[in-house]
Amino acid sequence: MGSTASARNGTWRNWGGNVSARPARETAPASVEELAAAVRRAAEDDMPVKAVGTGHSFTSIAATDGLLIRPRLLTGIRHIDRAAGTVTVEAGTPLRRLNVALAREGLSLTNMGDIMEQTVSGAISTGTHGTGRDSASIAAQVRGLELVTADGSVLSCSAEENPDVFAAARIGLGALGIVTAITFAVEPVFLLTAREEPMPFDRVCAEFDQLHAENEHFEFYWFPHTGSTNTKRNNRSAGPERPVPQPKGWFEDEFLSNGVFQAANWVGRAVPASIPAIARISSKALSARTYTDIPYKVFTSPRRVRFVEMEYAVPREALVETLRELKAMVDRSPLRVSFPVEVRTAPADDITLSTASGRDSAYIAVHMFKGTPYQGYFTAAERIFTAHEGRPHWGKINTRDAEYLSRVYPRFEEFTALRDRLDPERRFRNDYLRRVLGS
Repeated sequence: MGSTASARNGTWRNWGGNVSARPARETAPASVEELAAAVRRAAEDDMPVKAVGTGHSFTSIAATDGLLIRPRLLTGIRHIDRAAGTVTVEAGTPLRRLNVALAREGLSLTNMGDIMEQTVSGAISTGTHGTGRDSASIAAQVRGLELVTADGSVLSCSAEENPDVFAAARIGLGALGIVTAITFAVEPVFLLTAREEPMPFDRVCAEFDQLHAENEHFEFYWFPHTGSTNTKRNNRSAGPERPVPQPKGWFEDEFLSNGVFQAANWVGRAVPASIPAIARISSKALSARTYTDIPYKVFTSPRRVRFVEMEYAVPREALVETLRELKAMVDRSPLRVSFPVEVRTAPADDITLSTASGRDSAYIAVHMFKGTPYQGYFTAAERIFTAHEGRPHWGKINTRDAEYLSRVYPRFEEFTALRDRLDPERRFRNDYLRRVLGS
């Protein structure tokens, strides 16, 4: 189970600690056949079914009071096809294990998110993404899926086989079936040079289009209560490898980004008035650095300080205006925000309910330290995001319903029609899906 989500006395909790559920039954099937049989048994008992990964969603997307399926025995690589440039993995494989195994084989995903604790199926089902000018989310790199549907049958889909299911199931929210295996496009492992440097907020906003156009992967963090950001540019490199030196890496990634940051958040939670001063120090603590390494060592980093998060995708051309409104709102409010705001991008993709479906997108993520009241901040931020036709990340806190989402997703009804066909009895139902997809 790892340290990610916890189950005590029959209660399941997510990583952020803000969602819990008491399933009636739990099972950890060792094969696709066992999983299909468990779904059929649940149907006989008219029990809802949910599969849960490592609990890294902040929404109740995986919560159930019925049968909880844990895919921890469904892990590992099934097949590598070097000619086709694909790898097929079991659904419960953590991204960390996939990345390490691929590197050993001289292979890599093209793009990834900033943590790798999630299972591959949890990551794609909620639309997990990193940042990219040309390369999109993890789900956009999927070339084939195997899923167990509501009647217990096993369905394979790809661009050629059941393409209508493939279009939707890559980001299926757990609503269409239980993913049991995923085929990813991979490429020969490559090197990325990361350049991290502080930059004033106004300059990032003024030069955002240029920074986005000139870099394969551009992102930045803005520290609320300051005019400072920390920017990250990752670009392919001919080498040589120049990893972050161990002591320096430990100091910046573990001590500053996790240890001191944790302590600063404890102080901020106890004395909210101290947060702006802490933010000014935090924003200056991380110095500029450049390093070159294989992708997963550049894209991902440990996140040990627990938080809750809301993230919205807005049209890329609306980013700067949305961000300036967010900053103005924080500046004039009594809010005290100790976590940086993260900004990333993705090109348009063709997945039915992807946050980047049919439009070039920019992501704005707001976070609050676990245990601090977040509702006031998130409500005010959400009001700004939705005014720009924002689409919420499926795995992060939001209050949207099907009526709103059907307006911002042109293919929304295509998804719900497919759900009607694949799961007419709503075997995979829960409260979250009832809200975001309608009943």
